Amino acid sequence: MDELMAARSLTTRPVVTLAGDAVAQVKDTVFDTAASRITGFALSGRGLLSGPLQDGLPWTAVYSLGHDAVMIRDRRALASTAVLAREEPLRGRVLGARVLTETGTDIGRVLDVVVEGGTSGRVVGFRVAAAKQFATGPKRHRRRVYVPRGESLTVQGRALVLPADAVHRVTDDPTAFAALADGGAGRRKGPLP
Repeated sequence: MDELMAARSLTTRPVVTLAGDAVAQVKDTVFDTAASRITGFALSGRGLLSGPLQDGLPWTAVYSLGHDAVMIRDRRALASTAVLAREEPLRGRVLGARVLTETGTDIGRVLDVVVEGGTSGRVVGFRVAAAKQFATGPKRHRRRVYVPRGESLTVQGRALVLPADAVHRVTDDPTAFAALADGGAGRRKGPLP
């Protein structure tokens, strides 16, 4: 498994060609919730006063998603934003959505989506503002936990529904989460926020 990263951390990440030209920066992550994968990025120009671009970046054109940049072969990888319009922007429906198990246990609300870098663009889990039953200690209302998405994930309205055993995999330790997201294989992953 490649490095794990928070999808919100991708915002403002430069989009760079293999020749080293910075052609844009990520404005928002677009993904297919049901398939649990990134489908592309909405882009903005480089620089403080640059606005949104008419072009987007479909995932199929991404050479690699890294810690410092989104790599593409060349400028021809950029496509009309209409290509991405049918999918869901990260801010659109996922952030703030409830995370429930199929048995109705409320785990909390989505703060961020954790994705796998490299070439997969796979969603491996969620960073969640924990519901009361998962929040212990003096900062109960502010506790953040990680929840691996598991093998099955369904979307019902503004709720993400995980398998019932997801409650046993809730953790506030990013390292433990990375191992759970990797199926316990224990391969080294990059840091999470």
